[in-house]
Amino acid sequence: MKLFFTLIFSISISFSQSELLENQIDTTKSFQIEEFVISGTRIEKKIIDIPFSINRIEKREFQFEKKNSINNVLKNVPGVFLQSRYGNHDMRISIRGFGSRSNSGIRGIRILLDGIPESEPDGQTRIEAIDLHAIGKIEITKGNSSSLYTNAPGGVINFLNDISFEKSSVSIFREVGNYNLNNNGIQLKIQNDNYKFLTTFTHNSYDGFREHSKDKWKIFNSSFENKLNEFAKINFYINIVDGFILIPGSLTKEQFDENPFQANQIDLDRNTKRTTKKGRIAISTNIFMDEEKNNQINFTSYFTAKYFERIAKSYRIFIRNGFGGNFQFTSKENLFKNENEFAFGGDVFYQFGPIEEYENFSGLKGDNLKSLSYETIGNIGFYIQNNFNLIEEKLDLLFTGRLDNVFFERKNQQLSSTNSQKKFQQFTPKIALNFKPINSISFFSSFGFGFDTPAFNELENNFLTSSPFLTINPDLKSQQSKNFEVGIKSNYFEATFFNIIVDNEIVPFTIGNETYFRNSAKTNRNGIEIGTNLEYEKINLKSSYTFSNFKYINYISEIIDENLVSIDILNFKNNVVPNVPKHNFVLSLSYQKSFEKISLFGKTNYNFISKMYVNDENTETSDSYSLLDINCGINFSFYDFNIISSLGINNIFNKNYAAFININSNKKEYYEVGEPRNFFFSITLSYDI
Repeated sequence: MKLFFTLIFSISISFSQSELLENQIDTTKSFQIEEFVISGTRIEKKIIDIPFSINRIEKREFQFEKKNSINNVLKNVPGVFLQSRYGNHDMRISIRGFGSRSNSGIRGIRILLDGIPESEPDGQTRIEAIDLHAIGKIEITKGNSSSLYTNAPGGVINFLNDISFEKSSVSIFREVGNYNLNNNGIQLKIQNDNYKFLTTFTHNSYDGFREHSKDKWKIFNSSFENKLNEFAKINFYINIVDGFILIPGSLTKEQFDENPFQANQIDLDRNTKRTTKKGRIAISTNIFMDEEKNNQINFTSYFTAKYFERIAKSYRIFIRNGFGGNFQFTSKENLFKNENEFAFGGDVFYQFGPIEEYENFSGLKGDNLKSLSYETIGNIGFYIQNNFNLIEEKLDLLFTGRLDNVFFERKNQQLSSTNSQKKFQQFTPKIALNFKPINSISFFSSFGFGFDTPAFNELENNFLTSSPFLTINPDLKSQQSKNFEVGIKSNYFEATFFNIIVDNEIVPFTIGNETYFRNSAKTNRNGIEIGTNLEYEKINLKSSYTFSNFKYINYISEIIDENLVSIDILNFKNNVVPNVPKHNFVLSLSYQKSFEKISLFGKTNYNFISKMYVNDENTETSDSYSLLDINCGINFSFYDFNIISSLGINNIFNKNYAAFININSNKKEYYEVGEPRNFFFSITLSYDI
C-alpha cells in the first residue's frame, strides 16, 4: 500500500512539472482520453472524465490475434483474469475476485453485446454469441457497477459490433490451427449517409486438445443503424447461435500429472455435453429532444429464445423464452452556474420456460420423464445518476444509485407441494470523485455498495438446508459488498488500489458428484492494478500487473461426504480465497511498420500467473506458470482489395498448466489443462463495394 501511494505521488509530481510544457505538446495525437465509453457509465464521457477504472480495446489491437476465444484479446487488461475451459464457450472471467466462484459460465460481471444484456436475468452468462470477427471495440469497466446494472459488483464488459466503418465491403475469412481448428465466415458491410448495415456469419469447429472436448458452432450477427435525422436514430440487432460442446471434466492432481489431456472417466461414460440454440431480436432508439442536444431519451426492447441441453448425471432440456428492455432520460443543464448531468432509467428482463429431466444413457435421452418443472426468472431495476462539476474542468462529483428486484420461481409440474419462490431486493448507492490537475491526467476515488444474487442453478436445493423438500435453496442469501477504490490514470499509465469487504460470499461445494452453493460469511479483498501503454516510433510496449490479497475474515464450514455424513467442521478464518492468483503479470511488445500500401506487424506476449489455492481449506495449490506467445501479420491493399493475414504460435515452450480450476471438489478433481503449443494461420480478403 505504501509503495502504491508513493508511486502515485511521484507520478503526480512529474506530471505537475510537465504541465509547464503542456502547450508545447502536440495535441493532434489521438489519445485514449478522447474516446467515449457508454457501458460502465450509461452516459457518453471521455475516459479521463470517468471516476472508475476503464479500458477500451479497438479492433486494430486484435486484428492479428487468434479469434476463437476472447482470452486472446482481454488478457492484457489490468485486473481482469480469464480462465479458458473449452475455448470461448465456457470462459470464466473474474474482476477483483467477482466471477471466480463460477465452475460454469460467468457471474458477478455484466456482459453486454451492443449495450444489450448477454447476461441472463439471474446474472449468469455464456458468451457463445460473441464473435470477434464482428466486434469493433470492447469497453471494460472494472469494479463495482451495481449502482447502474443488475448483478455487476465486478464490473461491465460491453462488446460492440463494428458498425463504425466508413466503406461498404464484402469479406471472407478463414482461420486454421492445430487440433483441427477451422474458423470460416463471411461479412457484409453496407453504408451511406443515412444508414449502416453489418452482417457476419461464422462457422467454427474444433476437435479440442483433450479427449472428449470437441466443439462446433454457427454464429450469425447482424446490426442495422438508421439515422432518421440529425436528432434521432434507430438500431436493429439480430443474433443467432447454434452449436454444441463436449466436456472432458476435471482431474485430480495424480491424474493431471499422469496425463493432463485425458478426460474424467465419469464425464466420458456420461458423454457429458452441452447443446445450445439461442437467438435475440432487438430494437433501440436514441432521440435528442432539443436543438442543443442537451436532453435525450433512449429506448431498447428485445426478445430472446433459448433451447439448451445439459447432459451430465441426467439428461436435462431447458427451454427459455424471454423479453426485456430499458429506457433512459438524460439532461445536461447548469446547476448553480456549474455543469450538471442527470440521468434516470430502468431495466426489465424476464425469462420463462419448462425444464425436462430424463435419465442419461451415455449421452442418449431415456424414455421416462424423471421431472418436469417450469421456471421464471426476472429482474427489474431503476437507477439514477448525477454528475456535478464542482470546479470547471478540474473536479467532478458523481452519485449513482440503483434499486433492484430479482425474482426466481420454480413450479414442479408433477408435485405442486414443492413449488418454490425466492426474491432479492437491494438499493446500491455509489459516490465518486474525479480530479484532473491537467487535461491528460486524473485522480479518482469511489465508495459504493455491491449486490450479487445467486444464479438459478446455484439455488439448487440440497438435503442440508432448513427446508430440503423445496426445489429452491431457502437459505442461500445474496452476496453483498462494500467497495472502495482510489486511482490515477493518464494516456500512458493507470494504477488503482481497491478494498472490498464481501458479506455472505457465495462459494461452491460438492456432495458426491453434485455441486451446490452456500454463503461463506465475510471476505476481505485488497488489490492493486497497474497498466502501462508506451509507444516509441513504431514500437508499442504494454504491461499489466494485478496484485490480489483476498482472505476470509470468518468462515465456518461443515464438510459433508457423498453419503451426506458430516465429517468435520472447519474454521477457514484467514484462509486465502481460492482460484485467485496473487500475482498476474502480462507484458506485450509489438512493432508495426507501414509503407504506402503494406503494413507489417509483429508481437510477442508474456504472461505469468502465480499459484492458486484450489479449495477453501487451502490444502492444495495449482502450480504457477508462464506462457509466451508470438504472432506476426501483414495488411496489404491494392485497388479495391484488402488482405489481412496473420501467423502465430501460442504457448511456445509447450507448458502443461492448469488453465481452469474446479474449486472445492470433494473428490479433489480440481484441474483442467490449458492448450499446449499450437499454431494458427488466418487470412481475410475484403473487397470495397
